[in-house]
Amino acid sequence: MTSSSDRSPAVEPRGNLTYEVRTYGCQMNVHDSERLSGLLEDAGYVRAPEGSDGDADVVVFNTCAVRENADNKLYGNLGHLAPKKASRPGMQIAVGGCLAQKDRDTIVKRAPWVDVVFGTHNIGKLPVLLERARVAEEAQVEIAESLEAFPSTLPTRRESAYAAWVSISVGCNNTCTFCIVPALRGKEKDRRTGDILAEIEALVAEGVSEITLLGQNVNAYGSDIGDREAFSKLLRACGKIDGLERVRFTSPHPRDFTDDVIAAMAETPNVMPQLHMPLQSGSDTVLKAMRRSYRQERYLGIIEKVRAAIPHAAITTDIIVGFPGETEEDFEQTLDVVREARFAQAFTFQYSKRPGTPAATMDGQIPKQVVQARYERLVALQEQISWDENKAQVGRTMELMVAEGEGRKDGATHRLSGRAPDNRLVHFTKPGQEVRPGDVVTVEITYAAPHHLLAEGAVLDVRRTRAGDAWEKRNTAEAAKPAGVLLGLPKIGVPEPLPAATGGCAAH
Repeated sequence: MTSSSDRSPAVEPRGNLTYEVRTYGCQMNVHDSERLSGLLEDAGYVRAPEGSDGDADVVVFNTCAVRENADNKLYGNLGHLAPKKASRPGMQIAVGGCLAQKDRDTIVKRAPWVDVVFGTHNIGKLPVLLERARVAEEAQVEIAESLEAFPSTLPTRRESAYAAWVSISVGCNNTCTFCIVPALRGKEKDRRTGDILAEIEALVAEGVSEITLLGQNVNAYGSDIGDREAFSKLLRACGKIDGLERVRFTSPHPRDFTDDVIAAMAETPNVMPQLHMPLQSGSDTVLKAMRRSYRQERYLGIIEKVRAAIPHAAITTDIIVGFPGETEEDFEQTLDVVREARFAQAFTFQYSKRPGTPAATMDGQIPKQVVQARYERLVALQEQISWDENKAQVGRTMELMVAEGEGRKDGATHRLSGRAPDNRLVHFTKPGQEVRPGDVVTVEITYAAPHHLLAEGAVLDVRRTRAGDAWEKRNTAEAAKPAGVLLGLPKIGVPEPLPAATGGCAAH
């Protein structure tokens, strides 16, 4: 096994060798995986067909470290691949991401058939490390302690032709006791505003009409340069980009959510009326133990201001149930905030120990059965609120951006699916004319369920867009590629701006 070296073999074109990237964790990992795919394709690899299940020539695990059993899941998957690798000469396995940054040499000790281990700061080295492992015939472990290249400067294979992530910062300066992200992603590092806007303009020129600004603590953007209003200025600058129809962002932190950001959201037409604002707990006592630098009154004050400025905004959140020391009274305060805030949706999580975090060794760990009972009460309350909030949308006319892969039953129901400006998922009747992902349709909402809306009547209007043209062009090009390349687009569709993958990295 070797470590970092200044002398690296040149990366030779890999012919028709295939690759597969498996992603775990938050939206930052999803974005990083698009870069990993781009790097591999830039080096000559082609994407393995969907459902290849480890039959690719290179399998990359982009890992998450925020869950208690994250390592067990990884080693189970690596064990599943061991016999495949043994029977397939030349196959390579790489492990990157947060768990790789944390565990480093442990991975190749527990799974000696792994060829490459790389961290969160040096994803751009993957092709070189694979080549080095092939030439040296031994595992390559290279973990950088600080960011080598901003991820957005690397090649990418975007998962959508019409919507894209744009990273504005990496790392986090907070010290939440339940979160290990700052230790693995490092201190916050902001990207230059000009570079961000240049990337967005280039994406729009390719046909992208929706972008999601991405950061571990997105609204702290500007801390590097000492400009407290840098994020609101960035939102307003996005509003001046011709052809950019929708702007979203995730995830903000209540501590840094200032009035100028609310004003920018309200006054910039292409910034969508949607906000994901992590709560974590409604109890001031628990928030203090979490080292969350706001309290219930401050949080609800933000919600009130957003609703006053943007009446139809859909507000979503993250909540952790059963944090060490949480009493029944603390939990009731969380329920009170949920009732008052009336979230459109909440991503709720039972507290689980994150190895390496202060909370993992705190006194007052809550018994599993107590956490489960509280969790079920919270879910039941939020389900009813989500349903009531969705019922309030019935009768409204909405413009939807048509999505791909968002409606699992669309084929059977002869419907299509799209996202409203506030990010609600809407299934609508398939119109007689062709509608492509990225196009925009106007519908009237006729029915509400807790997690989606229906527009059962005829589509009121169809607007073909440059984004739909981009989807059609990309789909045609993908279908024309030789065998071994994924046909069509992956099922991810429009990048989901909510941290649905986990309650981890993005849940700040």
